Amino acid sequence: MTATTVAPTEEPRRAGPERRLGGLRQGAAGPLFVAPFMVLFLLMFLAPLGYAAYLSLFQERLIGGTAFVGLHNYLTALKDPLLREGVLRVALFFLIQVPLMLVLALVFALALDSGLLRLARVIRLGIFVPYAVPSVVATLMWGYLYGPDFGPFAQLSEKLGLPIPRFLSDGWMPGSLANIVTWEFVGYNMIILYAALRTVPTELYEAAAMDGAGPWRIAWSVKLPALRPALLLTLLFSVIGSFQLFNEPKLLQPIAPDVIDNSYTANLYAYSLAFTGQQVNYSAAVSFLLGLVIVIFSYAVLFIANRRRTS
Repeated sequence: MTATTVAPTEEPRRAGPERRLGGLRQGAAGPLFVAPFMVLFLLMFLAPLGYAAYLSLFQERLIGGTAFVGLHNYLTALKDPLLREGVLRVALFFLIQVPLMLVLALVFALALDSGLLRLARVIRLGIFVPYAVPSVVATLMWGYLYGPDFGPFAQLSEKLGLPIPRFLSDGWMPGSLANIVTWEFVGYNMIILYAALRTVPTELYEAAAMDGAGPWRIAWSVKLPALRPALLLTLLFSVIGSFQLFNEPKLLQPIAPDVIDNSYTANLYAYSLAFTGQQVNYSAAVSFLLGLVIVIFSYAVLFIANRRRTS
């Protein structure tokens, strides 16, 4: 008899850290997926920001050309009355417009979440649609409505024998701008708040109802506390957006040049310095100071919110 030899069975390969995915090690796949974002972030954000910081340290002079001046542009900007007035005007705009916008967004979100509205999807879409309209188109549309000569409000007032409303006058302009921004962003903030409400467990509502709480009590004691993180998020977005106010005053400037000048807002002032006054270096310093103001206001909002929550 001849002895038969049995071939040893091949041990299964273990999947370890050296396993390859599409010809690459699994550990190298993550950085490759992140690489496109990091490249774009570097080229589109960090590089322009660094270049702007570099420009803010120089100054164009009639004699001697470009000269390094260090923090001179920043010190000049701190004493600039036009920049100070623009920041104060935007801060006042923020204090008036943002609370009104967030209250409206909160009311709409609570109404939609209550389940008592008919055609809730149609109403939700109708409130959100203005956010889908570009701000340029929205401002041009409202500029036509505000027009003292050709606007429908002016024509209607003239036919009724009433005084023509001066929406683009000095006293009405802040309210007119606030109306445009509110019309644009109420739906956006409403969607954030409504989405946060949909994540609240229904058991909390049922427990509150069993304890005898009515719809108003549930909204005040259950829904509003659950909305605090979402409200804080919308408030931070509003801080950033308010101090970057640009499109609306820039587009209304041609039809109200006596009211909106090149320094009406801080962002418009920085733009005018760079592209109208050809003061690129000083404009870069103004832009960085505006960014610092936004950071300070955002930190103040977070600090106050965290302090109230801990207390």
